[in-house]
Amino acid sequence: MASDAMSQQAPTTTGRRRPLSSRTGLTVLAVVLSLISVFPVLYMITSSFKTRDTVTDGNLIPRDFTFDNFVYVFTEVPFARYLWNSFFISAVITVVALFFHSMAAYALARLRFPGREKLFATIFATLLVTPPVVLIPLFLVARQLGLLNSYAGLIIPAIFNAFGIFLLRQFYLGLPKELEEAAVIDGCGHWRVYWNIVLPMSRPILSALAIFFFLANWNAFVWPLVATNDQSLTVIQLGIASFQTQYTSNWNYILAAATVAAVPMLVLFFVFQRQIVESVKTSGIK
Repeated sequence: MASDAMSQQAPTTTGRRRPLSSRTGLTVLAVVLSLISVFPVLYMITSSFKTRDTVTDGNLIPRDFTFDNFVYVFTEVPFARYLWNSFFISAVITVVALFFHSMAAYALARLRFPGREKLFATIFATLLVTPPVVLIPLFLVARQLGLLNSYAGLIIPAIFNAFGIFLLRQFYLGLPKELEEAAVIDGCGHWRVYWNIVLPMSRPILSALAIFFFLANWNAFVWPLVATNDQSLTVIQLGIASFQTQYTSNWNYILAAATVAAVPMLVLFFVFQRQIVESVKTSGIK
Protein backbone atom coordinates (compact mmCIF):
# COMPACT_ATOMS: atom_id res chain seq x y z
CA MET A 1 0.00 0.00 0.00
CA ALA A 2 2.94 2.30 0.68
CA SER A 3 4.26 1.71 -2.83
CA ASP A 4 0.82 2.46 -4.26
CA ALA A 5 0.67 5.69 -2.32
CA MET A 6 4.12 6.72 -3.57
CA SER A 7 3.15 5.90 -7.16
CA GLN A 8 0.04 8.08 -6.80
CA GLN A 9 2.00 11.01 -5.40
CA ALA A 10 4.81 10.89 -7.98
CA PRO A 11 2.78 12.28 -10.91
CA THR A 12 1.52 15.10 -8.69
CA THR A 13 5.06 16.12 -7.73
CA THR A 14 6.23 15.94 -11.33
CA GLY A 15 3.21 17.94 -12.44
CA ARG A 16 4.09 20.66 -9.96
CA ARG A 17 7.70 20.90 -11.05
CA ARG A 18 7.00 21.45 -14.73
CA PRO A 19 5.23 24.83 -14.34
CA LEU A 20 8.04 25.97 -12.04
CA SER A 21 10.75 25.09 -14.54
CA SER A 22 8.85 26.68 -17.42
CA ARG A 23 8.26 29.81 -15.37
CA THR A 24 11.95 29.99 -14.50
CA GLY A 25 12.91 29.65 -18.15
CA LEU A 26 10.49 32.41 -19.17
CA THR A 27 11.80 34.63 -16.38
CA VAL A 28 15.39 34.14 -17.50
CA LEU A 29 14.40 34.83 -21.11
CA ALA A 30 12.57 38.01 -20.07
CA VAL A 31 15.59 39.21 -18.09
CA VAL A 32 17.97 38.55 -20.99
CA LEU A 33 15.72 40.34 -23.50
CA SER A 34 15.28 43.25 -21.08
CA LEU A 35 19.04 43.64 -20.67
CA ILE A 36 19.53 43.53 -24.44
CA SER A 37 16.86 46.22 -24.88
CA VAL A 38 18.04 48.47 -22.05
CA PHE A 39 21.79 48.31 -22.70
CA PRO A 40 21.86 50.62 -25.80
CA VAL A 41 19.82 53.24 -23.95
CA LEU A 42 22.02 52.97 -20.87
CA TYR A 43 25.17 53.22 -22.99
CA MET A 44 23.78 56.30 -24.75
CA ILE A 45 23.05 58.02 -21.43
CA THR A 46 26.43 57.27 -19.87
CA SER A 47 28.34 58.16 -23.04
CA SER A 48 26.65 61.56 -23.14
CA PHE A 49 28.68 62.46 -20.04
CA LYS A 50 32.01 61.53 -21.66
CA THR A 51 34.50 63.85 -23.27
CA ARG A 52 35.24 63.86 -26.98
CA ASP A 53 38.42 61.82 -26.49
CA THR A 54 36.75 59.08 -24.39
CA VAL A 55 33.28 58.86 -25.98
CA THR A 56 34.33 55.94 -28.20
CA ASP A 57 36.44 54.06 -25.65
CA GLY A 58 33.79 51.32 -25.27
CA ASN A 59 33.48 51.70 -21.49
CA LEU A 60 30.05 51.88 -19.93
CA ILE A 61 31.17 54.06 -17.01
CA PRO A 62 32.74 57.41 -18.00
CA ARG A 63 36.31 57.96 -16.87
CA ASP A 64 36.11 61.74 -17.29
CA PHE A 65 32.63 62.77 -16.16
CA THR A 66 31.47 66.09 -17.65
CA PHE A 67 28.30 68.16 -18.20
CA ASP A 68 29.87 70.29 -20.91
CA ASN A 69 28.12 68.33 -23.66
CA PHE A 70 24.67 69.34 -22.40
CA VAL A 71 25.79 72.93 -21.84
CA TYR A 72 27.00 73.09 -25.42
CA VAL A 73 23.76 71.59 -26.76
CA PHE A 74 21.60 74.22 -25.06
CA THR A 75 23.88 77.22 -25.60
CA GLU A 76 25.28 76.83 -29.10
CA VAL A 77 22.07 75.47 -30.68
CA PRO A 78 18.42 76.52 -30.05
CA PHE A 79 17.72 73.07 -28.62
CA ALA A 80 15.17 74.38 -26.11
CA ARG A 81 13.14 75.66 -29.06
CA TYR A 82 13.31 72.25 -30.68
CA LEU A 83 12.04 70.65 -27.48
CA TRP A 84 9.19 73.12 -27.20
CA ASN A 85 8.13 72.57 -30.81
CA SER A 86 8.05 68.78 -30.38
CA PHE A 87 6.22 69.03 -27.07
CA PHE A 88 3.62 71.50 -28.32
CA ILE A 89 2.93 69.62 -31.56
CA SER A 90 2.79 66.21 -29.84
CA ALA A 91 0.54 67.44 -27.02
CA VAL A 92 -1.96 69.14 -29.32
CA ILE A 93 -2.13 66.15 -31.66
CA THR A 94 -2.61 63.76 -28.74
CA VAL A 95 -5.43 65.73 -27.10
CA VAL A 96 -7.31 66.50 -30.32
CA ALA A 97 -6.85 62.99 -31.73
CA LEU A 98 -8.10 61.27 -28.58
CA PHE A 99 -11.17 63.52 -28.50
CA PHE A 100 -12.19 62.89 -32.10
CA HIS A 101 -11.10 59.25 -32.14
CA SER A 102 -13.13 58.41 -29.06
CA MET A 103 -16.24 60.01 -30.55
CA ALA A 104 -15.79 58.21 -33.85
CA ALA A 105 -15.13 54.89 -32.13
CA TYR A 106 -18.22 55.28 -29.93
CA ALA A 107 -20.37 56.01 -32.97
CA LEU A 108 -18.97 52.97 -34.80
CA ALA A 109 -19.47 50.73 -31.78
CA ARG A 110 -22.88 51.82 -30.49
CA LEU A 111 -24.83 53.91 -33.00
CA ARG A 112 -26.85 52.27 -35.76
CA PHE A 113 -26.72 53.99 -39.14
CA PRO A 114 -26.54 52.84 -42.78
CA GLY A 115 -23.06 51.96 -43.99
CA ARG A 116 -21.54 51.72 -40.53
CA GLU A 117 -19.64 48.50 -41.18
CA LYS A 118 -18.43 49.68 -44.58
CA LEU A 119 -17.22 52.93 -43.06
CA PHE A 120 -15.31 51.06 -40.38
CA ALA A 121 -13.81 48.73 -42.99
CA THR A 122 -12.66 51.74 -45.00
CA ILE A 123 -11.04 53.32 -41.95
CA PHE A 124 -9.41 50.03 -40.98
CA ALA A 125 -8.10 49.54 -44.54
CA THR A 126 -5.99 52.69 -44.21
CA LEU A 127 -3.77 50.74 -41.79
CA LEU A 128 -2.59 48.74 -44.78
CA VAL A 129 -1.28 51.87 -46.52
CA THR A 130 2.25 52.84 -45.48
CA PRO A 131 2.99 56.54 -44.81
CA PRO A 132 5.57 56.93 -47.64
CA VAL A 133 2.84 56.06 -50.16
CA VAL A 134 0.73 59.09 -49.22
CA LEU A 135 3.63 61.43 -48.52
CA ILE A 136 3.60 63.18 -51.91
CA PRO A 137 -0.23 63.52 -52.15
CA LEU A 138 -0.27 64.80 -48.56
CA PHE A 139 2.40 67.37 -49.39
CA LEU A 140 0.47 68.57 -52.46
CA VAL A 141 -2.74 68.93 -50.46
CA ALA A 142 -0.95 70.78 -47.65
CA ARG A 143 0.65 73.14 -50.18
CA GLN A 144 -2.69 73.90 -51.83
CA LEU A 145 -4.21 74.66 -48.42
CA GLY A 146 -1.29 76.86 -47.39
CA LEU A 147 -0.32 74.66 -44.46
CA LEU A 148 3.38 74.36 -45.17
CA ASN A 149 5.83 76.03 -42.76
CA SER A 150 3.23 76.33 -40.01
CA TYR A 151 2.16 74.55 -36.86
CA ALA A 152 -1.12 73.71 -38.55
CA GLY A 153 0.72 71.84 -41.28
CA LEU A 154 2.54 69.77 -38.67
CA ILE A 155 -0.55 69.10 -36.54
CA ILE A 156 -3.59 68.62 -38.78
CA PRO A 157 -2.29 65.81 -41.04
CA ALA A 158 -1.20 63.79 -38.00
CA ILE A 159 -4.51 63.87 -36.14
CA PHE A 160 -6.22 61.05 -38.01
CA ASN A 161 -5.03 57.60 -36.98
CA ALA A 162 -7.00 54.46 -37.83
CA PHE A 163 -5.22 52.47 -35.12
CA GLY A 164 -6.68 54.65 -32.38
CA ILE A 165 -10.21 54.40 -33.76
CA PHE A 166 -9.90 50.64 -34.14
CA LEU A 167 -8.56 50.07 -30.61
CA LEU A 168 -11.16 52.34 -29.00
CA ARG A 169 -13.98 50.70 -30.94
CA GLN A 170 -12.90 47.26 -29.75
CA PHE A 171 -12.77 48.59 -26.20
CA TYR A 172 -16.26 50.10 -26.42
CA LEU A 173 -17.69 46.86 -27.78
CA GLY A 174 -16.58 45.20 -24.56
CA LEU A 175 -18.32 47.70 -22.27
CA PRO A 176 -21.61 46.58 -20.72
CA LYS A 177 -24.59 48.09 -22.51
CA GLU A 178 -26.70 48.10 -19.35
CA LEU A 179 -25.05 51.29 -18.08
CA GLU A 180 -25.80 53.12 -21.30
CA GLU A 181 -29.35 51.80 -21.42
CA ALA A 182 -29.95 52.96 -17.85
CA ALA A 183 -28.67 56.42 -18.76
CA VAL A 184 -30.98 56.55 -21.80
CA ILE A 185 -33.94 55.60 -19.59
CA ASP A 186 -33.02 58.50 -17.30
CA GLY A 187 -33.26 60.85 -20.26
CA CYS A 188 -29.64 61.12 -21.39
CA GLY A 189 -28.87 61.57 -25.06
CA HIS A 190 -25.97 60.08 -26.95
CA TRP A 191 -23.71 63.00 -26.12
CA ARG A 192 -24.31 62.78 -22.35
CA VAL A 193 -23.92 59.01 -22.41
CA TYR A 194 -20.61 59.42 -24.20
CA TRP A 195 -19.33 62.28 -22.03
CA ASN A 196 -20.53 61.19 -18.58
CA ILE A 197 -20.37 57.40 -18.80
CA VAL A 198 -18.30 56.07 -21.69
CA LEU A 199 -15.46 58.58 -21.53
CA PRO A 200 -14.73 58.16 -17.78
CA MET A 201 -14.69 54.37 -18.24
CA SER A 202 -12.18 54.78 -21.08
CA ARG A 203 -9.39 56.26 -18.97
CA PRO A 204 -7.09 53.19 -19.11
CA ILE A 205 -7.25 52.82 -22.89
CA LEU A 206 -7.06 56.59 -23.41
CA SER A 207 -3.96 56.77 -21.21
CA ALA A 208 -2.24 54.08 -23.27
CA LEU A 209 -3.20 55.72 -26.56
CA ALA A 210 -1.99 59.07 -25.25
CA ILE A 211 1.45 57.54 -24.68
CA PHE A 212 1.47 55.94 -28.13
CA PHE A 213 0.34 59.10 -29.93
CA PHE A 214 2.67 61.40 -28.02
CA LEU A 215 5.64 59.10 -28.57
CA ALA A 216 4.90 58.68 -32.29
CA ASN A 217 4.69 62.42 -32.87
CA TRP A 218 7.65 63.17 -30.62
CA ASN A 219 9.72 60.89 -32.86
CA ALA A 220 8.24 62.21 -36.12
CA PHE A 221 10.91 62.96 -38.69
CA VAL A 222 9.82 62.50 -42.32
CA TRP A 223 6.75 64.74 -42.39
CA PRO A 224 8.35 67.65 -40.45
CA LEU A 225 11.33 67.39 -42.79
CA VAL A 226 9.06 67.67 -45.84
CA ALA A 227 6.55 70.19 -44.51
CA THR A 228 8.90 72.78 -42.97
CA ASN A 229 12.11 74.59 -43.73
CA ASP A 230 11.72 77.31 -41.11
CA GLN A 231 14.31 77.11 -38.33
CA SER A 232 11.75 78.23 -35.74
CA LEU A 233 9.58 75.18 -36.52
CA THR A 234 12.36 72.58 -36.26
CA VAL A 235 11.39 69.61 -34.09
CA ILE A 236 13.69 67.59 -31.87
CA GLN A 237 14.40 64.79 -34.35
CA LEU A 238 15.38 67.23 -37.07
CA GLY A 239 17.61 68.98 -34.55
CA ILE A 240 19.41 65.72 -33.78
CA ALA A 241 19.79 65.05 -37.52
CA SER A 242 21.37 68.47 -37.98
CA PHE A 243 23.74 67.61 -35.14
CA GLN A 244 24.81 64.48 -36.97
CA THR A 245 25.46 66.55 -40.09
CA GLN A 246 27.37 69.40 -38.43
CA TYR A 247 29.25 67.42 -35.77
CA THR A 248 29.99 64.14 -37.50
CA SER A 249 33.01 63.34 -35.34
CA ASN A 250 31.71 64.87 -32.11
CA TRP A 251 29.68 61.92 -30.84
CA ASN A 252 29.61 63.36 -27.35
CA TYR A 253 27.38 66.22 -28.56
CA ILE A 254 25.19 63.90 -30.64
CA LEU A 255 24.67 61.49 -27.75
CA ALA A 256 23.90 64.35 -25.38
CA ALA A 257 21.23 65.64 -27.77
CA ALA A 258 19.79 62.14 -28.18
CA THR A 259 19.68 61.72 -24.39
CA VAL A 260 17.80 64.99 -23.97
CA ALA A 261 15.26 63.76 -26.54
CA ALA A 262 14.91 60.27 -25.03
CA VAL A 263 14.74 60.97 -21.29
CA PRO A 264 11.30 62.71 -21.32
CA MET A 265 9.79 59.72 -23.12
CA LEU A 266 11.34 57.28 -20.65
CA VAL A 267 9.96 59.27 -17.73
CA LEU A 268 6.54 59.41 -19.38
CA PHE A 269 6.52 55.65 -19.87
CA PHE A 270 7.52 54.84 -16.29
CA VAL A 271 4.88 57.21 -14.92
CA PHE A 272 2.05 55.73 -17.02
CA GLN A 273 3.20 52.13 -17.41
CA ARG A 274 0.41 50.91 -15.13
CA GLN A 275 -2.23 52.48 -17.36
CA ILE A 276 -0.62 50.92 -20.43
CA VAL A 277 -0.74 47.45 -18.88
CA GLU A 278 -4.33 47.95 -17.73
CA SER A 279 -5.39 49.05 -21.22
CA VAL A 280 -3.90 45.93 -22.78
CA LYS A 281 -5.70 43.75 -20.24
CA THR A 282 -9.09 45.47 -20.47
CA SER A 283 -9.10 45.84 -24.28
CA GLY A 284 -9.22 42.06 -24.60
CA ILE A 285 -12.19 41.56 -22.24
CA LYS A 286 -15.51 41.03 -23.96
